[in-house]
Amino acid sequence: MTAPRPLSLAGLVLPALAVNLLAFLWPMLTLAGYAFREGAAGGVVGDGWTLASWGKVLGDGWYAAVALRTAGLAAGVAALCLLASYPLALFIHRSPPPWRNRLVVVCVAPLLLSAVVRTYGWILILGDRGFLPGLLRPLGIEPPPLVFNTTGVVIGLVEILMPYMILSLLAGFGRVLPEYEEAAASLGAPPLAVFRHVVLPLSAPGALLGLLLTFVLTVGSFVTPKLLGGGRVPLVATEIQDQAAVTLDWPVAAVLSLLTLLLFGALVAAYGAVARRIEEAAR
Repeated sequence: MTAPRPLSLAGLVLPALAVNLLAFLWPMLTLAGYAFREGAAGGVVGDGWTLASWGKVLGDGWYAAVALRTAGLAAGVAALCLLASYPLALFIHRSPPPWRNRLVVVCVAPLLLSAVVRTYGWILILGDRGFLPGLLRPLGIEPPPLVFNTTGVVIGLVEILMPYMILSLLAGFGRVLPEYEEAAASLGAPPLAVFRHVVLPLSAPGALLGLLLTFVLTVGSFVTPKLLGGGRVPLVATEIQDQAAVTLDWPVAAVLSLLTLLLFGALVAAYGAVARRIEEAAR
């Protein structure tokens, strides 16, 4: 009986390559084609080639304002996710192994629920007749509007994206060995100095990865800004949906999608450059 032959490299790569060609590359090429086509009434995409949609998007201040608002909101959500998740992730990392595993499961468990369900849950909590205003009003505190504005969108996105940040930070904390902290403490460094010169630099790659993930996911979020923003917080993802499904201007929606994809590519390149510098500094 002959031993089974190991799969060749081509045999391992070809299935994933075929799936990516059908599920990603082909739709992206079709989308890129729409960006250079003529748009017509009723969502019809013409056969002629034109740069009119690019000129419409790049020359209109509305789209520039939407892009800046999206970038600012995504940066804010990523920063708040980091601030809220860092102490929690550090606590989980320093917990005994049995408890650590349970706490990781608890932190990841919200991902098992759809973002739609979690967003509607926030509407029930933050809405004008929701749980939180109902708790504050008997105390004589009249809360400001918390939904259908930017505040509601930020609160919902931070809660929904925190598991991604926590997982990224836990990966970074894997490099923070107890021996390093004990060595610094044995040399007389106070706890704050140990955190600043040992824990923080070693966990920086995980924090950077979490910032990238939460920023990109915020830019691509559609359901939460649409529901918690109530149509009053236009972002790039909601604008793409409006152009494709409401205005039926597919070429403009394609241009916005390609520009967003280019932004993601630039962010990944910047992340790689910064991550390399952090790695070199840590050596």
